[in-house]
This record gives sequence, C-alpha cells and structure tokens, in this order.
Amino acid sequence: MKILVPVKRVIDSNVKVRVKSDGSGVDLANVKMSMNPFDEIAVEEAVRIKERGEATEIIAISIGGVKAQDTLRTALAMGADRAILVKTDATVEPLSVAKILKSVVETEKPDLVIMGKQAIDDDCNQTGQMLAGLLGWPQGTFASKIALAGDKVKVTREVDGGLETLLLSRPAVITTDLRLNEPRYASLPNIMKAKKKAIDETTAETLGVDIKPRLKIISVTEPKGRVAGIKVDSAAILVEKLKNEAGVL
Repeated sequence: MKILVPVKRVIDSNVKVRVKSDGSGVDLANVKMSMNPFDEIAVEEAVRIKERGEATEIIAISIGGVKAQDTLRTALAMGADRAILVKTDATVEPLSVAKILKSVVETEKPDLVIMGKQAIDDDCNQTGQMLAGLLGWPQGTFASKIALAGDKVKVTREVDGGLETLLLSRPAVITTDLRLNEPRYASLPNIMKAKKKAIDETTAETLGVDIKPRLKIISVTEPKGRVAGIKVDSAAILVEKLKNEAGVL
C-alpha cells in the first residue's frame, strides 16, 4: 500500500507573527519556518502504519520554493521514503493545491492520502475536502484514530456530540487532528540520511494546473489586544452588563 502525505512550510508555531507595516501580509523576513504541525501528525501516522507492516511506501509532497526542500527532508528524516517538490514562488490557494495533488495522485496512485486538517498560516481547512471532491474519493476529516481493515479504513473523528466512526473504502482522503498521535523527533542518523536523498522536482505547469490567484487580500491587521475582565457581585449585574455594555443579549 502506498501513502501520499502533503506537507507545508509555515511559520514556526512558537514564533509571534508580525504583520507588515503596509498591511499587505505577514512579515516572513528572518522568521523561523517549520513543517505545519498538523502535517507532522500526518507524517507520523503514515510512518506508524508502515511500521505495522500495513504500508510499503510513503511519499511526501510539498508545494513552494526551494526552501520547501527543508520541510520535505524533515518528512524524510521522520520516515518518508520519497519526496516530491512542486516548485513555485507564488502563493498557492487551497483549490490550486487540491488540483496539484489530484494530478500527483493520478500519477502515483496511492491508496491513502493522509494530510493535516489545516495549515496554521491561513487556517483554511479546505484542501483535504476539495481533493476528495475532485478525486471522487471518500473522506474522513479531523481524524483522532485511524485503523486499517482489509480494503477499508476505519476513521474515528471528534464531533460536537462526542465521537463519530466512519468506515471508508480505499482509496480515501484522511485529514488529521491533534489527538491522533504525538509526532516523533527525527534521529540524527536519519537527518543525515535525509540530506543525501534526492527530491523529485516538478512544476504546476508541467502538471497542467493553473495556479493563478482567484482571491485578493484587501488588508491584513493584527487582532486587538484583550481587555482585562471584571468581577460582578450578582447575576443581575452580569445580565445588565451583557445586555447594555456587551450588547450580546
């Protein structure tokens, strides 16, 4: 069984994001970048499936500039077997990403696509669903547990009322949530081996995908600072403040 795992290079989750002075976007100059945390979980789950003998190959794929190779080498060090870089310096929107992945899926023919439920930079939470729709594959989103059973995949996902279990036919698209696993740290020997592995490169044009932006960012602003809360002496005062000051009642 073959598993395809898309990974994205984003601002490290521990870094405070800064907005450009002109409000045109986020400042990426001299900022630490790393693999999207949800994608790390996806790579870890794919590696665990392979370690159980239920998969034979893991392919990591990323879309971006030359520096996205670092993200792919992290995936290789964690246990991926091959890596593909779709080179572009443009900002690629979720629908374009889904179309690129669809083209790669049609070439590589994986049995599963396991990917993060969303990227922490744009928080769109769209690509997995769009990819499943374009492929006509079943999907299991926000997975907190994945179990293979023959040609089926059992996906447990968290919903408002508790847990929901889906039984999907392969091939399928699965998006990962935080509670699925705890990603491993790549060992130094594996990091050194990953540096020597070749990364296949292609472009969106070669794949026949138009990545021209269809959305326009008007402006980017930082959220307002939080105001300290207050204590009230009674429920009546609380209701009065919610009604007249907060305007939520």
